[in-house]
Amino acid sequence: MAKKVIRAIVQKIANGHRGRYAVATSENILGSITFSLAYPCWQEIDDPEPGTIVILSSLRKKRAGWRASRARHMQPFNEEEIG
Repeated sequence: MAKKVIRAIVQKIANGHRGRYAVATSENILGSITFSLAYPCWQEIDDPEPGTIVILSSLRKKRAGWRASRARHMQPFNEEEIG
């Protein structure tokens, strides 16, 4: 089975009581999606900036909205994963 991923655009970076996180939106998901900028969730060396396209996976619905457990930068080879 193919791994389900979502392409999203980072809207903002914020500091929370559990550390830095990003808020992103996707045309495929109603509402926003948050993800941690700490390892193992964020899988890159440099943090995204607002407007950056990212690939999100392992999404789950929380009371406050959607949360992604894995996130990384969009790269040319990611186009095949998304379809």
